[in-house]
Amino acid sequence: MEKLVIIPTYNEKENITNILHAVFNLNEGFHVLVIDDGSPDGTAQIVKDLQAKFPGQLFIEERRGKLGLGTAYIHGFKWGIAHDYAFIFEMDADFSHNPNDLPRLYAACKNQGADVAIGSRYVKGGGVVNWPANRIALSKGGGLYTRLITWMPVMDPTAGFVCYRKEVLETMNLDEIQFVGYAFQIEMKFAAWKLGFKIKEVPIIFQDRTFGTSKMNKGIIKEGVIGVLKLRWNSLFKNYRKRLKNTDAETPASSKVLANTDL
Repeated sequence: MEKLVIIPTYNEKENITNILHAVFNLNEGFHVLVIDDGSPDGTAQIVKDLQAKFPGQLFIEERRGKLGLGTAYIHGFKWGIAHDYAFIFEMDADFSHNPNDLPRLYAACKNQGADVAIGSRYVKGGGVVNWPANRIALSKGGGLYTRLITWMPVMDPTAGFVCYRKEVLETMNLDEIQFVGYAFQIEMKFAAWKLGFKIKEVPIIFQDRTFGTSKMNKGIIKEGVIGVLKLRWNSLFKNYRKRLKNTDAETPASSKVLANTDL
């Protein structure tokens, strides 16, 4: 098995059927793991009903309570590693990430030398649609703030559309990833960069959700602001990489951010 797309859900009944069909209609061998945090709107049952239509391709893990985006992805990463998927993706359920871009992220890792491929809004060729000016300013400002504090050369550090080679996730001690919201995405990229993996940003067009409710809130933003400072502070100490690294894995010799090209 090669390609697993992890989709965390909480109250996504308006989107889940369409997003799953969009992924499987690519006919490119993508499997999907839905991590549902006890959605009261019946999202999990919709997924279960669709499993008969997509046997051996669609999987679901149910958790009790709204436990956060970061822990959902960590759960999914461990599941994907245990089932020996070579490439593991993060993607939202609400079509803000276009499933048609999945093959481009895959190609960046499979064929073009990347260990981590980021669907980036803020490299040449990328952009956002239907976002208010204040959200764009918050997102771009967050990216600039992150680069200034961490020195990580990534234009879209909060992006949530990502492909990882399995080796990246195996090398990380995933239990040491601390953040659950906005800062989780930054922390995962920072960890991969610090551990020496090659990162490539692939331009995408991000479109705000049409159905359902955004999960963004002040607590997530606060975590992002404070989290970046904590990441930088922790990284100054010699034991940071040691603590972050899975002791059973090997670390690449040097970190690199690959040149951005439209695939």
